[in-house]
Amino acid sequence: MKLLEAVGLSQTYGWEMGWFTRNAKRVQAVNNLSLTLEEGENLGLVGESGCGKSTLARLLLGLAKPSSGRVLYRSTDFTDWSLSEMRMIRSKMQMVFQNSLASFNPRFTVEQIIGEPLRNYGVRNAEIRRAKVAETLELVGLEGRHIHRYPHELSGGQQQRVGIARAIALRPELIVCDEPFSSLDVTLRKQMMDLLQELKLELGLSYVFITHDLSVVSRFCDSVAVMYHGEIVEKQSGANIMQQADHPYTRTLLASVPVQDPRLRKNF
Repeated sequence: MKLLEAVGLSQTYGWEMGWFTRNAKRVQAVNNLSLTLEEGENLGLVGESGCGKSTLARLLLGLAKPSSGRVLYRSTDFTDWSLSEMRMIRSKMQMVFQNSLASFNPRFTVEQIIGEPLRNYGVRNAEIRRAKVAETLELVGLEGRHIHRYPHELSGGQQQRVGIARAIALRPELIVCDEPFSSLDVTLRKQMMDLLQELKLELGLSYVFITHDLSVVSRFCDSVAVMYHGEIVEKQSGANIMQQADHPYTRTLLASVPVQDPRLRKNF
């Protein structure tokens, strides 16, 4: 069943570079893009910085309005919904940010960070909210002693776990992960990927996973869409993308992936 669908999405940004409008600069961040995310699917969006991945993520979550095109959640078109109308589905779609620390209020404790979305969606009783926060912390592998700590008192891996905990606090159906592991070392990256898979099985999640690293999405994602200049130039299964790349840009991305066996580069 289709969980999320983008149809003909485009996003154009423009600004004036001089005194006259003829000097206006326009950038096509997303260009007539369509894609579908099935329920329970992990979809990877791969491409270099500036290719439109993060803009697309904002469009998919309703955080920005497209210049043209539509976004549908469970066949419901929410493209033109107001902020108040978006609350109806906002709890079902959440985001894990690249820099968790920067996304936190530094004056909030872990309890307040995770509890804020719960409070915003009607969990007013402090004791009930605290119990839900503790339960969510346990899901992401953090102990109760972390609940009163501030973001700067946590390690990078712990900060990312808190970011994931905040995203799952409302028990959403879809999580968009925007370069969530780029600041972590290889060991922590593996731990976070395993955690996301465990949460997928336990909570029935679907993911849109944004990264520049094909080696990550090939292991984590069911399907991989490669973005270039605001367009999807290739889509493959995660299992095949490393060996059966068709588009020259995909092969360029693959050439930058470290491999132990040089023979794995034979196709590109």
